[in-house]
Amino acid sequence: MLTEVLIPSPGESVTEVTLAAWLKADGDYVRKDEELFEIESDKATLSVSAHVAGKLSIQVKEGETVRVGAVACTIDTEAEPPASVYAPMETRAEPEAAPKEQAPAESIASPAARKLMEERGITTEQVAGTGKGGRITKADVQTFTPVAEVSKPIETVIPRPGARTTRRHKLSSLRIKLAERLVAVKNQTAMLTTFNEVDMSAIVAARTKYKELFKETHSASLGLMSFFVKATVEALQEYPAVNAMIEGDELVYHDYVDMGIAVSAPKGLVVPVIRNAESLAFDQIESEIDRLASRARNNQLTLDEMSGGTFTISNGGVFGSLLSTPILNPPQSGILGLHNIVQRPVAVEGRVEIRPMMYLAFSYDHRIIDGRESVSFLVRIKQLLEDPIRVLLRV
Repeated sequence: MLTEVLIPSPGESVTEVTLAAWLKADGDYVRKDEELFEIESDKATLSVSAHVAGKLSIQVKEGETVRVGAVACTIDTEAEPPASVYAPMETRAEPEAAPKEQAPAESIASPAARKLMEERGITTEQVAGTGKGGRITKADVQTFTPVAEVSKPIETVIPRPGARTTRRHKLSSLRIKLAERLVAVKNQTAMLTTFNEVDMSAIVAARTKYKELFKETHSASLGLMSFFVKATVEALQEYPAVNAMIEGDELVYHDYVDMGIAVSAPKGLVVPVIRNAESLAFDQIESEIDRLASRARNNQLTLDEMSGGTFTISNGGVFGSLLSTPILNPPQSGILGLHNIVQRPVAVEGRVEIRPMMYLAFSYDHRIIDGRESVSFLVRIKQLLEDPIRVLLRV
């Protein structure tokens, strides 16, 4: 009996996806719940598993864009399984006659991980597996950073002088959708940006003084982002229009803050959301940021984890950006851009002092937020950051 495996919907309103990678080969015998392939939408990469056991017949090519509900493959449940399927796992893992050092990569790496290692020139000896029994997963390869060896120089492709070579790569669904959204923001909103600068001395001193005690107490690091999230939440509650958005001919105000945190992932920029950030303490915010960032780096974020934000913070400072104009994340009406902390001479009570300074950029939709409100909102964040005790006392 042939059983069809359909392309699932990764979320509401998603009608097409790209079949990013096959994890099994055509004709393979697959077991129930074994991962078959990965699909890539404009938001995330998801894996699809077999719901029955049998012989696999692939219907959709790798890299092909297909509609949700299409048949990706069929599984013949009447096919005879190979003898190795019935053998105990410990005897199948490595043939008794084969020396341990000659064990094939297939036994210690998933098909997706194996393919990615071949593309990047990485060996199984270089990557530490985090899967079951030490098996190397695709996420292990994606997060692997090779260390240069002195005795083995890195080979680089250097074009000959005067060469006019070009290379073409197909845009991913994520990159295409991101481009469409960015163009739509420019065309459909009245976006403006206002700037200010923050003296980070108080926060730097607080982290230096309490980071060890904070980690011992909460088992979480005291990072800068929790200060920015807390200060922004307080400012949003004082200026609710910044936490609002336009839906049709209505202005929707939110009495909660779902804070989006822009994160650089292997396949592009993603914005996971911290739910009800207004109700979270410093340690809870830090733990949630760590959790979401880790899932983003490993391409494990779900559509639910990236939808429904009411405001976004983007930190270009981690890449060394000194100043930028962040673009809105629709349908939100505001986004806060953070930048590099730089030691600069500033005037303090008539004296010139060297202080750790950071530029803030607040981009907003002028259809909802007027100039006075936007400047006041950013000034309030500045006040809360330069005197962080205000966040706790709410003054």
